[in-house]
Amino acid sequence: MSKPIEDILKTEYSERFDEIRKNMMVMSYYKYGSMKDNYDKFKCMDALGNIEKRIQKYKETGNTEFLADVANFAMIEFMYPSIEGARYTPTDSGACDVAGFGINEVRNFDK
Repeated sequence: MSKPIEDILKTEYSERFDEIRKNMMVMSYYKYGSMKDNYDKFKCMDALGNIEKRIQKYKETGNTEFLADVANFAMIEFMYPSIEGARYTPTDSGACDVAGFGINEVRNFDK
């Protein structure tokens, strides 16, 4: 059963989330300066540390703004990795534990 990508993305993706993130990135540029300066040239900000702080704040407050921050800091870490030798390598499922079970796993359990 194949479904067009556009149909899948209607329920599996949030354009609003992306717009919020983009607007936050523009605001951050004026507030903190360029990512290149902060994360590459001067290495004066810590994207991974900020991800951890914002996850905690989201858990404390329920404010989804912190989730948009997490996504932006993840993007920054992707662009300017702080871990030596970091690289993008596609993996199979099972490379990292998943919290919970996907509904397809539940549906296929007895098969």
